[in-house]
Amino acid sequence: MDGYTLGLYEKSMPGSLSLPEKLAAAREAGYDCLEISIDETDEKLARLDWGEEERLRLVESAARAGCPVATMCLSAHRRYPLGSEDPETAGRGMEIFEGAVLLAEAVGVRLIQLAGYDEYYRESNARTRENFLRNLRRAVHFAAAHKVQLGFETMETPFMDTCEKAMRYVAQIGSPYLSVYPDIGNMTNAAKLYRTDVLDDLASAGGHIAAMHLKETRPGVYREVPYGTGHVDFPGAVRRALDLGVRAFTAEFWYTGEPDWKARLLENNRFLRRQFERCGDC
Repeated sequence: MDGYTLGLYEKSMPGSLSLPEKLAAAREAGYDCLEISIDETDEKLARLDWGEEERLRLVESAARAGCPVATMCLSAHRRYPLGSEDPETAGRGMEIFEGAVLLAEAVGVRLIQLAGYDEYYRESNARTRENFLRNLRRAVHFAAAHKVQLGFETMETPFMDTCEKAMRYVAQIGSPYLSVYPDIGNMTNAAKLYRTDVLDDLASAGGHIAAMHLKETRPGVYREVPYGTGHVDFPGAVRRALDLGVRAFTAEFWYTGEPDWKARLLENNRFLRRQFERCGDC
């Protein structure tokens, strides 16, 4: 079917590749755009300090490859969570967020995926949840001023592993710049855990889903599960998402050292495109 885009997560390719090489490989394998990563490593965080020349180089590389950098996965808040009880840690988290928004604005990223948790390496509590909400409100205002959309990822932790939980914060903030960018693999694991229906949970965010991660999982296993070997109902999830008006999707999988990684990019593209073909004109 037509009328949707399928992006590729940057970490599906060897980390030794430059961004221009990743853009070219993504386009060669048939993806429509690239999702850039700003994770908790110093290497990825350094991207926030790029000057005008480096940012322009990325824009030009994307144009040459015919593969825009359309989305950003901002997972650096694992290390610097917005809900941290340590003011310095939370402050650094806000600095990272603002830097990510400014980078997105400069290179044309339309949507930043926010990690849906108040804490990651420490326990969540009433104080961390309060801090998270306060800093989230500041963050959304900053993003809105720069016209950059935000979307919560449904995570692998109980704080926000479902769309229903994400929507509680979307409703409290009440901004058109905050929506949900769910991970259907994580959601499937949560549905098994809570004995709920994953497609009903997806529908609970109807009208507020900016994009969706297409990732395979197994019960209790959240990463590096090959497509077709887990328990995610991709045809059902894609069909429901399309019915809800979602048209932006990202293939999320990881490079794990395989020498034939280019073939894997192509194979996974074909697998996911088949899920859309099965939807017909839905």
